[in-house]
Amino acid sequence: MQIEELYKIYQQYPSVQTDTRKLKTSDIFFALKGANFNGNSFAKQAIDSGAAYAVIDEKEFEIPGKTILVENVLATLQSLAKYHRQQFTIPFLGITGSNGKTTTKELIHAVLFSTYKTYTTEGNLNNHIGIPLTLLKIKPDAELAVIEMGANHIGEIASYCKIALPTHGIITNCGKAHLEGFGSEEGVRKGKGELYDHLRANNGTAFVMWDYDYLHEMSKGIPQIITYGTHNAVIEGTLVESEPFLKVKFQKGIALTTLQTQLVGDYNLPNVLAAATVGKYFKVPDANIKTAIENYVPSNNRSQWIEKGSNKIVLDAYNANPSSMMQAIDNFAKLHAPNKRLILGAMAELGEQSLQEHQMIMEQIRKYQWTDVILVGGDFEKLSAPYHWFKDSTKAGKWFQQQHFQNSTILIKGSRSMQMEKVAEE
Repeated sequence: MQIEELYKIYQQYPSVQTDTRKLKTSDIFFALKGANFNGNSFAKQAIDSGAAYAVIDEKEFEIPGKTILVENVLATLQSLAKYHRQQFTIPFLGITGSNGKTTTKELIHAVLFSTYKTYTTEGNLNNHIGIPLTLLKIKPDAELAVIEMGANHIGEIASYCKIALPTHGIITNCGKAHLEGFGSEEGVRKGKGELYDHLRANNGTAFVMWDYDYLHEMSKGIPQIITYGTHNAVIEGTLVESEPFLKVKFQKGIALTTLQTQLVGDYNLPNVLAAATVGKYFKVPDANIKTAIENYVPSNNRSQWIEKGSNKIVLDAYNANPSSMMQAIDNFAKLHAPNKRLILGAMAELGEQSLQEHQMIMEQIRKYQWTDVILVGGDFEKLSAPYHWFKDSTKAGKWFQQQHFQNSTILIKGSRSMQMEKVAEE
């Protein structure tokens, strides 16, 4: 079946699903394959559950009149998403980076949605499946779209740009993330820089954090560059305080004095500046920008401030890499609070550099005074230190529960695979 024909069917049934557990009546089910499952085998179940059609790539699972047989289901999903994207002439903003991309995406969406019908990535659906699904949820009334792009190897962002066709873009930063796939920090810059490559080749616009010298070089040649930062930028803002919530003062480019956010950590300053800059560029009224950013409350284990009894917890357990871990430790050390305790999970996807990077985190921890340090899992076990160590977050959580801490301020952070939020749930 040609993609144009499939698109006509999609227009009749404009809701796509890849998981039968989430299927709604009249959805189109795409039978994706994974390492441990074959979506084709769920085609009949999807039809029985009310799916309008099931898109499959194995003939033996055909159901006359109800299945659409294609060569490759994933490739078809991506092609359909690209075809749908090509029906729009609105701005599409692509966001990638090592740290802060989801928070930046959420802030930007909040700002733009205050004024325009704006669609964005739900949660962290930012990969080869999530991005097509995000695009296919964009309805004809869209005025703007914000698409988050995650990556752990060279060529990945480039492949997403071919589907999402961003007209505008942001690289939040390039740090030590997914070193196993990218190989080095230089590899990270090359991989994330594929977004800039697309904008450069397609007369695009980049919003660039001008404090980061490496982004100056990476963004050269892009037709339109809008800068933000603490100095020498179109929009300038600085940190007022972060005790614990970030307060920002603007000096240039926007008629706002200060913003009092509900974000924990001074490392969120660039994310706030990015949201204000994008809002200003798209002519969102300053008052709307202020209200949207100030009302945004982080969720999903990202920079959350949680109060449990007399204890206060900074839950930043969605993910971690050496760059974000360093920032979190330094920010927490500066916080004026009693009985500070670190509960840190190991970092994943660092390849051969993993042990060295964990050692550097250990050295950073030693620079400050803590009431307690609890390390969980991974390469932390291989390092000598006078701290508590637990194999996993469940064991750490049980120990934490038994301590009955009072009047403590606690940072919980770790890679997604460590599920460090379990410590706070116990």
